[in-house]
Amino acid sequence: MNIKCLIGCFLCFFAVQLVNAQDLRTGTEGEYKTEAGAEFDAPLDGIVEKKIITDRRVLPYDDIREADIFWEKRVWRVIDVREKLNLPFSYPEEPFFSILMKAAEEGEITVYGTEDDKFSYPLAPDEVASMGATVDTIIAFDPETYEEEITIVRNDLNPEDIKQFRIKEIWFFDEESSTLQVRILGIAPLKDEYDENGNYKYTTPLFWAYYPECREILARHKVFNPENDADITTWEDLMEERRFSSYIMKRSNVYDRKVEDYLTGVDMLLEAEKIRMEIFNFEHDLWSY
Repeated sequence: MNIKCLIGCFLCFFAVQLVNAQDLRTGTEGEYKTEAGAEFDAPLDGIVEKKIITDRRVLPYDDIREADIFWEKRVWRVIDVREKLNLPFSYPEEPFFSILMKAAEEGEITVYGTEDDKFSYPLAPDEVASMGATVDTIIAFDPETYEEEITIVRNDLNPEDIKQFRIKEIWFFDEESSTLQVRILGIAPLKDEYDENGNYKYTTPLFWAYYPECREILARHKVFNPENDADITTWEDLMEERRFSSYIMKRSNVYDRKVEDYLTGVDMLLEAEKIRMEIFNFEHDLWSY
């Protein structure tokens, strides 16, 4: 009986290895084309075809009654992709900005203009495609006929030019669960603007993406993990778990002004930390010990 079990285990192991080897040779069903236009099946870039992320479903938010929210505060944050914790945002193979841009151009999500941050002015996909692009005119002369030749070159926006993202979120206290919660409302990529001499002028948002609508898209894209390539953490996981570094640039106030409007330098960072601690202390002071 033991010998039969060993033989059965060996045959099962051999069959699994054979299937894996066959998958490695045939690859996925997606068709690719060579430069000559011939179609072919690309080989599998890995050991197995990973479908966990593509098949997963995004859990909807809990229903919150208006009567259960007795306190809330709107906060705007800035995520700088040059910080060590935020380096996955600028991963060259698939930058976070490219995910949002591609989804907006293909009409999978609706992005909004920057006239305000209340998602009031939806943009068409063709408007998004031309956003940030520049056109250069190159004039050349034919060496034989000396005729002038004009060539127009389109320069698309480079994802590496996006160094920061702006986050709009709401902190609120839910009486039903007696918890302080936060929900992200919008994400805006920021682009640095320069003058003709290359001197920095200011930073401006390109568009606003409504985060609840983006969750399905972000849940289908994996976040790069430098410690483990088999990690299946998605961008939706990262945002919900708040695994990013940021600083507060504004909170809702009667003057509707940013922190940088009345403070600069280190004082601005200290004020941002003060705002963060005020939100933390608000929940802490609600409890009796």
